[in-house]
Amino acid sequence: MLPRIVVTLVTAALLSTVEAAPKKVILVTATKGFRHSSIPTAENVVTTLGKTSGAFTVVDVVRGGPNGQDDAEVREKLTLDRLNAVDGVIFANTTGDLAIPDRAGFLKWLEAGHGFIGMHSCSDTFHGFPGFIEMLGGEFLTHDAQVGIQAINQDPKHPATRDLGPTYDVFDEIYIFKSFNRNKVHGLLGLDAHPNHKFPGDYPVAWCRQAGTGRIFYTSLGHREDVWTSAIYQKHLLGGIRWALGLDSGSAQPDQPGVALSAAEKSEGFQPLFDGKTLNGWKLRRPDGHAPWLVENGVLINRLEHQGNKITGHGTDLVSDTQFRDFVVRYEYLIPPGANSGFYLRGRHEIQIFDDHGKKPEMGGNGALYSVAPASMMASRKPGEWQSVEAKIVGNRVTVVLNGVTIHDNVECTRGSGGHLDDKVDQPGPILLQGDHGEVAFRNIRIKPIK
Repeated sequence: MLPRIVVTLVTAALLSTVEAAPKKVILVTATKGFRHSSIPTAENVVTTLGKTSGAFTVVDVVRGGPNGQDDAEVREKLTLDRLNAVDGVIFANTTGDLAIPDRAGFLKWLEAGHGFIGMHSCSDTFHGFPGFIEMLGGEFLTHDAQVGIQAINQDPKHPATRDLGPTYDVFDEIYIFKSFNRNKVHGLLGLDAHPNHKFPGDYPVAWCRQAGTGRIFYTSLGHREDVWTSAIYQKHLLGGIRWALGLDSGSAQPDQPGVALSAAEKSEGFQPLFDGKTLNGWKLRRPDGHAPWLVENGVLINRLEHQGNKITGHGTDLVSDTQFRDFVVRYEYLIPPGANSGFYLRGRHEIQIFDDHGKKPEMGGNGALYSVAPASMMASRKPGEWQSVEAKIVGNRVTVVLNGVTIHDNVECTRGSGGHLDDKVDQPGPILLQGDHGEVAFRNIRIKPIK
């Protein structure tokens, strides 16, 4: 009989071996629609990642074929008996309504604690199966030309994104989604503007979520072979796979965008003017006007009708319910190329919002006190980049700091800028956001009244 200490050590070694055993996954690349040329590369990369990392083993590949050929293979290899023998499934560039024999059973299997990993056109799969779309968290709508993006890392601590840095530069086919609800997923990568046309908005790129006790990881990247073979994408992918299989910890808490004042701002008396979730506290300037304003991912957006990259419609100005006389206001804004909008103090003095990066400041340029004074120097950032403003108005004097540069210092404003609410310039008035002829996004609007 082995001494107790030896038995303990042997048992610990056996447990360690069991715990270190690779997870088992089924890799699915079947298609019933468009079949990506990158699928063979995807199969190779996923299989190799499993072998080299020791994290998982691909025990079977369900290839199917173009246009739903070999449905029998899908029916044979994705039965509940086969699924119950593995820890997760990977849908790499699948498309269409695949012939899974028990769809409801498949979802219950996932919710029972298994992992699901999807890449790129996985979101173009099962448009006729609402349960799958809800499980995944979003559904492919369309895409434009392949383009380079700088995706924002929305959770630098998550295994899928911790190796990417604050942003991830990649050239790929970037998807636009429908059936996506930010409050039901945990964002990993995203954009604040349309990848091609740069109109502001919430454009997710990768996310994760939990369904029951199952873990779901999805990345929309992976159209191109050179994306699959890049080291950084493989780190992104492996981190997501490890998380979905329960090998690494990371948040799946749904996003709850909002506005958080710093401790310093709270102590100074600032208050949020936009809650980051709703349009509460704001109203249209013309109640019967077109209502283009919406909230996405903590951002207040004026979204107009457009075709491609051209604006084809008009909107309506938005005004705050509360009125102010003397105050300091801070806000950030983002514009697409060619943008034209404005931020009105008391609803009467417009701080111009305009695309003029790299040009000489003019009366109608970015940061100008419209019809009163141009910015004293060029401080504009490029379209698609967030810009910050601090504006102070006391009596008829206005000071504006744009992107850390003082562009107006105690400038006298004795009349409205044009497009203003009325001529009572020395009376309290609302904050007015121009919405009639240009797309713009605002966030972190906070204000401190001066008594």
